[in-house]
Amino acid sequence: MSAGGETIVIGAGHNGLVAANYLAKAGHKVLVLEACEQPGGAATTEEIAPGYRAPACAHLLFHLDPAVVRELQLERHGLRYANKALATVVLDRDGRHLVIDGVPEGLGGRVVSAVDQRAWADMGSSLRRFAGVLAGFLAKTPPRLGSKHWADRRTLLELGWKTRRLGRLEMQEFLRIVLSNVADLVEDEIEDPLLQTAIAFDAVLGGAVGPRSPGTVLALLYRLTGDGAGLPATRSLPQGGVGALTQAMVDALREAGGVVRCGARVACLRIENDRASGVVLDSGEEIAARCVLSNADPRRSFLELVGAQHLDAEFADRAAQIRMKGATAKLNLALSAPPRFTGLPEPRHAERLLIAPSIDDMESAFNPLKYGELPEAPPLEIVVPSLSDPSLAPGGAHILSAVVQYVPYGLKAGWEASRGDFQERLLTLLESYAPGLKDSVVAAQLLTPADIEQRLGTTGGHWHHGELAVDQMLMLRPLYGAAQYDTPIGGFYLCGAGAHPGGDLMGTAGRNAARRALEREGAQ
Repeated sequence: MSAGGETIVIGAGHNGLVAANYLAKAGHKVLVLEACEQPGGAATTEEIAPGYRAPACAHLLFHLDPAVVRELQLERHGLRYANKALATVVLDRDGRHLVIDGVPEGLGGRVVSAVDQRAWADMGSSLRRFAGVLAGFLAKTPPRLGSKHWADRRTLLELGWKTRRLGRLEMQEFLRIVLSNVADLVEDEIEDPLLQTAIAFDAVLGGAVGPRSPGTVLALLYRLTGDGAGLPATRSLPQGGVGALTQAMVDALREAGGVVRCGARVACLRIENDRASGVVLDSGEEIAARCVLSNADPRRSFLELVGAQHLDAEFADRAAQIRMKGATAKLNLALSAPPRFTGLPEPRHAERLLIAPSIDDMESAFNPLKYGELPEAPPLEIVVPSLSDPSLAPGGAHILSAVVQYVPYGLKAGWEASRGDFQERLLTLLESYAPGLKDSVVAAQLLTPADIEQRLGTTGGHWHHGELAVDQMLMLRPLYGAAQYDTPIGGFYLCGAGAHPGGDLMGTAGRNAARRALEREGAQ
């Protein structure tokens, strides 16, 4: 048996690397074990054609915990920004686009009415206040429901006090809308369909929910907790792609004495007397450890790494029921020339671009997902990062990165038979907004949820390691009995996106989990 690390972190995604950094800084001897040949998980930059480097999955930063950046000194370790404040542009086929750069404005003859301008300002102000109620809660270990422990009660009291400080009328409004659907919220106040989708898009991005699904307002508020300037939250592009973020985390960890070992897939935990005592790799190698943190999704963590035989039957059943079928794909294009979207001024091509003509169109794209079928025109979030960072492509050439919403994990027709047709459908959709784009495609990479599961080991290929839904958030994430990062197995902790507060490139789950482990296991 290898001596290994005093503390093992399973998975070198961003949350695993964040947790490892905090543990190493506290004096733990840390070993990070990563199944892939490079660290980073969903936040990597990879070559898709000679000279073309694209973001594998995530392509923007907009929710990164500033405490993580500051405390791990990521900028000292190389984190730089190619563009730190992307506006959002909702595209229109006829060139009558909507730009949101603090305030909404129309292009190509589009006029945003004074009524919609006021409604946008009022709604943004209210939603930011409501998000502020949740914001301080994200960096805390969630309280146990029904607990009599003072720390749990204090956290609940703080949440209640922040809600009460909204004032009676705003508190009533907060409680009225928090579990409702985002479509009703925006359609009641705003008339412009592109302005409606600009808000609704963030409530469903990465999830298997439509804008008319209950609870999507809560998901929107969750995303707005990272917003300091407007609605939607400010996005940024790291220099060198999102992989530069995780590389800075790796460099910080090595400086703190931690070790990252790639190509080392963990098969299961070693458990002695109901406590983790190390791990067993696929190769059969056993590595001892004092405690283990898992950046894997909660279903894999409990049912594969721990094994149902070590868990209470009811707990194992709850773990098996976590909703985590992915519904989001990724399209990367290597282009010989920059894309030209109809009617969009050249500087605006470097912004965050959305294709989602209306809420009804978004809902229509969501409906086939329920039956394992593909949408005709899926909503897209697009960036052309090479416009801000030319190092990502050869001179004059570019990378287009698109997050594709409502793509089923379990496609009824099967991906082998459907991949080529769906990729062509996406290119045709893009061509309708950017004529000539198809002719400039040098290479294309389409990653379905099934591909993401295979590449990253994330059950169902879900970007957030589980739906951001009311019964899988806050004190219930990922499930009752494991919402405080520690688990029924002593010395075994969850530190990934499946834990509170959830997905996106935040790093908060890793930070919280490390602090929880240090409370239980102690600093060295």
